[in-house]
Amino acid sequence: MPKHFISIWDLSSDEAHALLARALEMKRTRHRGTILDGKVAAMIFEKASTRTRMSFETAVYHLGGHPIFMTPRESQLGRSEPLKDTARVLSRYNDCLIMRTFGQEKLDVFMQYGSIPVINALTDEGHPCQVMSDMLTVYERTPDLRSLKIAWIGDGNNMANSWMEAALYFGFELALACPQGDEPCKTLMERAGKGGARIVLTRDPKEAARNADYVNTDVWASMGQEEEQKKREQAFAGYCVDAALMSLAKPDARFMHCLPAHRGEEVSEEVLEGPQSIVFDEAENRLHMQKAILEWVFS
Repeated sequence: MPKHFISIWDLSSDEAHALLARALEMKRTRHRGTILDGKVAAMIFEKASTRTRMSFETAVYHLGGHPIFMTPRESQLGRSEPLKDTARVLSRYNDCLIMRTFGQEKLDVFMQYGSIPVINALTDEGHPCQVMSDMLTVYERTPDLRSLKIAWIGDGNNMANSWMEAALYFGFELALACPQGDEPCKTLMERAGKGGARIVLTRDPKEAARNADYVNTDVWASMGQEEEQKKREQAFAGYCVDAALMSLAKPDARFMHCLPAHRGEEVSEEVLEGPQSIVFDEAENRLHMQKAILEWVFS
């Protein structure tokens, strides 16, 4: 059976910790490998991307493989061919599928009908590769993850969902501040809570940011929600991570954002470009974590 990486919970807790250590080692050694020698990775992106595409393509090359990038415009995916047919065909050409799409159910179809590993490069429900990369960014600074408080300010979106998965495995306190009606997945939160995760959901960004070691946010309107922009600007008023909000966190707290950022909306220019910001370290770490994930999938 192929190994799939659809959510952080597809790993065991030990595997999740091992991925952090392995990705950090790969970063320190500028790792190049041959585990994908002769292998082809199909990359199907229904959502545009800069960091996800570039980091995965580079990661595949660094491990000796070859990526093939497709969008619905360039394939039958945007027409009438059933996904289950595409899954079976791609499995006969390629060695793994890296997919960035909308609904999680599309990944389910590829896993059910295909015979190659499937990696979730983003869905509306989760962004596990990004959050594992963010955990690497945290881990290389503060390895004692259980001692930390991480604040999430804003939309309870796919990122927030994957942060809840990470909270269960890595043991940090996660404080989520989300407007009413924009909370993260209730089922995931309940599952994480039953497993012992320390997760607090509040409406108050100040409460979430207070004494935090890391303050994290994302855009208010994700891809596919552009028509809701004005409505969301009203709903998220007061959720901007600015200097005043950061001042409530610990003095040495760091600011995180998966990018792209909308300066003046979810984060101020002062914070994003300031000394507490580690957003470009996060972006670099996408490459190192993707390599570790690919190695895990094929090991």
